[in-house]
Amino acid sequence: MFVHAHPDDETIGSGIAMGRYVRDGHQVTLVTCTLGEEGEVLVPELENLASAQDDALGSHRQGELAKAMEILGVSDHRQLGGPGRYRDSGMMGTEQNARTDCFWQADLTQAATDMAQIIREVRPHVLVTYDEFGGYGHPDHIQAHRAAMYGAVLAAAPSYKPELGQAWDVPKIYWTAFPRSNVERTRKVLAEQGIDFFSNDEAEGGRPWACPDEYVTTMITDVTLEPLKVKALLAHETQITKEAPFLKISQAIGPEGLGTEHFRLVRGNVGDTSGEPARESDFLSGLSL
Repeated sequence: MFVHAHPDDETIGSGIAMGRYVRDGHQVTLVTCTLGEEGEVLVPELENLASAQDDALGSHRQGELAKAMEILGVSDHRQLGGPGRYRDSGMMGTEQNARTDCFWQADLTQAATDMAQIIREVRPHVLVTYDEFGGYGHPDHIQAHRAAMYGAVLAAAPSYKPELGQAWDVPKIYWTAFPRSNVERTRKVLAEQGIDFFSNDEAEGGRPWACPDEYVTTMITDVTLEPLKVKALLAHETQITKEAPFLKISQAIGPEGLGTEHFRLVRGNVGDTSGEPARESDFLSGLSL
């Protein structure tokens, strides 16, 4: 079960993992917490969808998400609390972030209860979400992390709302991760080609979203799925163009740029490892299914 904040986040951060486990015959569930109403519209002829105009981007992005999930083979994708229950919060400090109906302002217990209901229904062996910083500090990513982690606690408590179904304790929980060594290696390769995606990070005091290598436990890689991930990314047409940084990284350093995703195990035991540094290559390693 993958928990993400907006449509497109799922493909960016875990498209390879989702595609791999679908291909291998496992049930994969995606929970998206908002409709992405506050996203920037990169298609000129669709600019009217923006929240400052027709405010119709959220419903349009639902169609984009459906296309992306069809490409990756994920048939079970749902909105936390139902479509439109939690609105995109925009960036920290903006007017949108202060709206009473946005995800950032939502009651955490209610959001976690909605998450717990899904967890009890799906009964996942693995839950994947963001770290406590939300990957890069976006309020909806932080709130998605909180709802997922608290939701997992509530789902495991037998006495908590029995009407939501039988309690389920998720065996393994992972956070998405960007290893510092990989970030630095990518920066150097791109710099040699005259591409600089990191100058703003330096100006803002570093890269807090980069995870210390010693915390990264798991690497899911399959370069054969990289073209599928790219196709799914481009299905989010209002958000990702062929000039997107993610695609330039792939073009610059090869399929492994998008064909490998890293994660940090925060609940459960690390399974079989290999390589240097030693990391898992399978979320399900060590589990009795």
